[in-house]
Amino acid sequence: MRIALASYRSKAHSGGQGVYVRNLSRELVAQGHQVEVFSGQPYPQLDPGVRFTPVPSLDLYRPEDPFRRPALHEFGSAIDVFEYATMCTAGFPEPRTFGMRLSRLLRDRVGDFDILHDNQTLAPGLLALERRGLPLLTTIHHPISRDRRLELQATTGWARVSKRRWYGFVQMQRRVARRSKHVLTVSQVSARDIIADFGVPAEYIRVVPVGVDIARFRPPDAPRVSGRIVAIVSADVPLKGMTVLVDALQLLPRSAWSELVVVGTPGDATEKRLAEAGLVDRVRFRSGLSDDELAGLIGSAQLQVIPSLYEGFSIPAVEAMACGTPVVATTVGALPGLLSGGVGRLVPPGDAAALAVALAEVLAMPEEAASMGRAGRSRAVATYSWAAVARATAEVYHEVIAASGHAQSAAAAHPKEQR
Repeated sequence: MRIALASYRSKAHSGGQGVYVRNLSRELVAQGHQVEVFSGQPYPQLDPGVRFTPVPSLDLYRPEDPFRRPALHEFGSAIDVFEYATMCTAGFPEPRTFGMRLSRLLRDRVGDFDILHDNQTLAPGLLALERRGLPLLTTIHHPISRDRRLELQATTGWARVSKRRWYGFVQMQRRVARRSKHVLTVSQVSARDIIADFGVPAEYIRVVPVGVDIARFRPPDAPRVSGRIVAIVSADVPLKGMTVLVDALQLLPRSAWSELVVVGTPGDATEKRLAEAGLVDRVRFRSGLSDDELAGLIGSAQLQVIPSLYEGFSIPAVEAMACGTPVVATTVGALPGLLSGGVGRLVPPGDAAALAVALAEVLAMPEEAASMGRAGRSRAVATYSWAAVARATAEVYHEVIAASGHAQSAAAAHPKEQR
């Protein structure tokens, strides 16, 4: 098949979108398909054989200069003006403007592809390409309405008004989701949330889990670092539960653990909580790791912790399983299913005391931890390899193409009825 894979941003590390795009595209190409990735900044890291066409934006949220003010010469279209104006009024324009740009870019290339696979953009511009005859499948990892709800609960006053405005794009995504006939998601939990929050009929949804590179993420050859805990945080927002984790660490005896290594960048609330807890010297933050460095870090830890208040799936959980690293996580989203059967230890979300007890127990029982790690590795290899994910995704592509061909044939045969 000739596949266009679109992602409005594709952060290469510690972010689900870029991980998904890189690994899925690589395995689809390995299985004989042609894949061309379209993405805005940050651009993805891709493997040989995968074609890439950048869809540049004003890049208003680049890490070294967030909420930047572009120079006048950078504005080349009305879309650029709309993007900047939306940012200036506290909105998040990237999904909508990426859809606009992609629609312009592909409107004369519809015949170059058999299917367009959208990675969580959910913008009207992609529906416009579908109306031009390009079959469309949309992956929704989880509805962002869940992030919105948790963040609004954690803010008050003017910050709450600003946060509500930032998440204004969720209404657009809900409208587009309701008009989408083919939706792919990563777990049954996410499917239920999409049905509940976005109103997508259950019969329009297919479930294919996210995968892991089992050759790169593997049990370590060297001994693990005693007392090291790892957490992967793509964005330090309330949904990820970092402040709960800090509270749990404060309850742990100092002798029970040596350090927490967080893959991500700390937010103000986390930095403040660390300072109050006197833990600044025992917590390190790292970012920009390569896949090999990330795999090495996870494999070096005695355990990985996922303190999230919500997870649609959890790439970090599967990466830890592949590395044979025990996982302590919360009972949210897909985590109970991922970690069932002795693969991980589960605690209620937001319960720092329960999290502290679970961390202490796993750290203190190396034989049980090793058993959890072996069970996790076995499950990752059997169920979550990216090759298996790509094969299952390709089967969904065939369904979408067949259904779209039927619809287009019906439209051609009965034009009056379609009007």
